[in-house]
Amino acid sequence: MRIVIAAIETGGTKVVCGVVSENEPRTIIRPHRISTTTPTETISAINAYLDDVARSDEISALGVASFGPVNVERDRERYGWVTGTPKQSWADTDLLGQIQLAGTVPTAFLSDVASAALGEQTWGAGASSDRVAYATFGTGVGVGIIIGGEPLHGNGYPELGHVMVRRHPLDRLDGTCPFHGDCLEGLASGPAIMSRWGTDASSLPPREQRRAFAIQGYYIAQLATVTAYATGVEKFIVGGGVLKADGLLEAAREQLAAVSGGPGGSHAASLDRPDFLGAPELGENSGLLGAVAAAGRVLRG
Repeated sequence: MRIVIAAIETGGTKVVCGVVSENEPRTIIRPHRISTTTPTETISAINAYLDDVARSDEISALGVASFGPVNVERDRERYGWVTGTPKQSWADTDLLGQIQLAGTVPTAFLSDVASAALGEQTWGAGASSDRVAYATFGTGVGVGIIIGGEPLHGNGYPELGHVMVRRHPLDRLDGTCPFHGDCLEGLASGPAIMSRWGTDASSLPPREQRRAFAIQGYYIAQLATVTAYATGVEKFIVGGGVLKADGLLEAAREQLAAVSGGPGGSHAASLDRPDFLGAPELGENSGLLGAVAAAGRVLRG
């Protein structure tokens, strides 16, 4: 019987599950995907997966990363809950409390973007630094931050996707955020791009794509700059479905110097590094491997 660490990453459309051997923590075995439907159906499927693993392997620890906002502070009421999410039927769900294994083995619980940041800081693009941020641009915009090798997060924060940003001069979109309209998420998420252009950025003809990349890159650069100003992160990693558009990351790099003021612009020195803004190295496994890393830390005490 193998001794394994189990990891769960819940998302708005799917849940990704996997286990790793303690001596090969980067190699995911027994991968499994579950559609995110109602909390009852989805959590039941998670429990069924973990029960199936336990029939042949000994699970020594569990890491759970969740879309949110989530309460990750152990000493607060409703620890382990998904709180004020716009995801239908998931608001105020006791996610961790309904995962049966969580009450029997050492367990870590964190937000999905914090988990992705931790995964990249442990084994990926941020491995050379202990001050790393990971931003995902997709259905929403989220940011995970690692400071001193530890996640910087609490009950529902950080929520940097909802910061107010300077509007690009060519942008006429009102904004799609149901709460704030033209916050960063309202201007730079996947739904914002669809609302502005009628398609995703990858499908635009070249002339319109250049304009779209200039606008999107401007907002990505603002988020990276604000995060560096506030926390001094040395690496800002950008992922998510929006960044699958070839050339968008390069467009954001071009905008970064203009947004930050360039070298000597009275900002965190990390903004001057040519490799400050980068892509994830763990691909779609950043979040799941971050949950593994968090569980391993809890296990080791």
